[in-house]
Amino acid sequence: MFNDSMMFDFKYKGMKKSFFQLLNTVNKKMLPKLSDKDPNSLSKIEKGILAYRYFVLVNSLD
Repeated sequence: MFNDSMMFDFKYKGMKKSFFQLLNTVNKKMLPKLSDKDPNSLSKIEKGILAYRYFVLVNSLD
Protein backbone atom coordinates (compact mmCIF):
# COMPACT_ATOMS: atom_id res chain seq x y z
CA MET A 1 0.00 0.00 0.00
CA PHE A 2 2.73 2.49 0.98
CA ASN A 3 6.06 2.55 -0.72
CA ASP A 4 9.31 3.76 0.82
CA SER A 5 9.13 7.26 -0.65
CA MET A 6 5.65 7.80 0.82
CA MET A 7 6.82 6.69 4.25
CA PHE A 8 9.81 9.02 4.01
CA ASP A 9 7.48 11.87 3.07
CA PHE A 10 5.28 11.24 6.12
CA LYS A 11 8.30 11.11 8.41
CA TYR A 12 9.74 14.28 6.89
CA LYS A 13 6.49 16.19 7.32
CA GLY A 14 6.24 15.03 10.92
CA MET A 15 9.81 16.04 11.67
CA LYS A 16 9.30 19.40 9.96
CA LYS A 17 6.13 20.11 11.93
CA SER A 18 7.66 19.11 15.27
CA PHE A 19 10.76 21.22 14.53
CA PHE A 20 8.65 24.30 13.79
CA GLN A 21 6.49 23.67 16.87
CA LEU A 22 9.63 23.60 19.00
CA LEU A 23 10.92 26.74 17.29
CA ASN A 24 7.57 28.44 17.87
CA THR A 25 7.73 27.63 21.58
CA VAL A 26 11.23 29.10 21.81
CA ASN A 27 10.12 32.20 19.90
CA LYS A 28 7.23 32.78 22.31
CA LYS A 29 9.61 32.80 25.25
CA MET A 30 12.56 34.67 23.71
CA LEU A 31 11.28 37.19 21.17
CA PRO A 32 9.25 40.30 22.00
CA LYS A 33 5.51 40.39 21.41
CA LEU A 34 4.64 42.96 18.78
CA SER A 35 0.87 42.48 18.63
CA ASP A 36 0.15 45.59 20.68
CA LYS A 37 2.09 47.89 18.32
CA ASP A 38 0.94 49.45 15.07
CA PRO A 39 2.63 47.59 12.17
CA ASN A 40 3.26 50.87 10.34
CA SER A 41 5.29 52.27 13.24
CA LEU A 42 7.64 49.27 13.57
CA SER A 43 11.32 49.53 12.70
CA LYS A 44 12.82 47.31 9.99
CA ILE A 45 14.24 44.93 12.57
CA GLU A 46 10.88 44.63 14.34
CA LYS A 47 9.16 43.99 10.99
CA GLY A 48 11.70 41.26 10.30
CA ILE A 49 11.03 39.67 13.69
CA LEU A 50 7.30 39.85 13.03
CA ALA A 51 7.70 38.22 9.61
CA TYR A 52 9.95 35.51 11.07
CA ARG A 53 7.47 34.73 13.85
CA TYR A 54 4.64 34.56 11.31
CA PHE A 55 6.64 32.19 9.07
CA VAL A 56 7.41 29.86 11.98
CA LEU A 57 3.80 29.95 13.20
CA VAL A 58 2.36 29.10 9.78
CA ASN A 59 4.79 26.20 9.32
CA SER A 60 4.07 24.84 12.79
CA LEU A 61 0.34 24.68 12.03
CA ASP A 62 0.66 22.81 8.72
